[in-house]
Amino acid sequence: MTTRIDKRFADLKRQNRAALVTFVTAGDPDYETSLQIIKGLPKAGADIIEFGMPFTDPMADGPAIQEAGLRALKAGQTLIKTLSLVRDFRTGDDQTPIVLMGYYNPIYIYGVERFLKDAKAAGIDGLIIVDLPPEEDDELCLPTIKAGLNFIRLATPTTDDKRAPAVLKNTSGFVYYVSVLGITGTKAPDLKSVEQNVIRLKGHTQLPIAVGFGVKTAEQARSIAKSADGVVVGSALVNAVKNNLDSAGKPTPQTVKAVHALVSEIAQGVRR
Repeated sequence: MTTRIDKRFADLKRQNRAALVTFVTAGDPDYETSLQIIKGLPKAGADIIEFGMPFTDPMADGPAIQEAGLRALKAGQTLIKTLSLVRDFRTGDDQTPIVLMGYYNPIYIYGVERFLKDAKAAGIDGLIIVDLPPEEDDELCLPTIKAGLNFIRLATPTTDDKRAPAVLKNTSGFVYYVSVLGITGTKAPDLKSVEQNVIRLKGHTQLPIAVGFGVKTAEQARSIAKSADGVVVGSALVNAVKNNLDSAGKPTPQTVKAVHALVSEIAQGVRR
């Protein structure tokens, strides 16, 4: 099995540079604006897109992404509409890898077999489901791999050498290294610690390692890209949406532009 994710990281390895992985919440602040945002991400410099599945009860998300999820849900976003967004994106881009990131509950309600079939047909390449540990691989991880999609696992600063083999056993596509203890977007990563842990994890896997949670600036991205294979930016982009809405929470002419401008800026940091 070779997915768009595998091909993208292989291409970037030949170019000797890290990937910029951008996270935005599906349907934030509404369907059409969300579609405009993701359509412009590759041109702005995104190598891989993580698409957040809005959920009412997140555990790993900080305030920025929680608020984005609530905005999307208020605007009527559903898992069916999230898959529709991906299908609409694929009409103009069949190359950029897309990963759905979120929690198991919406997939469970949708039905695992049905979801995987529809996700594959829509053009999804991988899943990051943050509340399913390796001990529950039969639930979704193994069916995902069987369906031809990558199942991407999170590793954290507390994933020691004893735990790492279990975490990495059925992981594919890439490893998402969480750079801080805690929720998204609330702390700046300790760059020295990140470098040490990325090097340590590379002793356990041949998969690319992408680092996220707390990356907000081009300078942070540049530093992380020295040791990691990818840099993930999420809360900063979600805040760019929020900060460019009007007083009623509706999109303005600057909403989409602000997100793309920030992606371009961070992409330059990664490429340096």
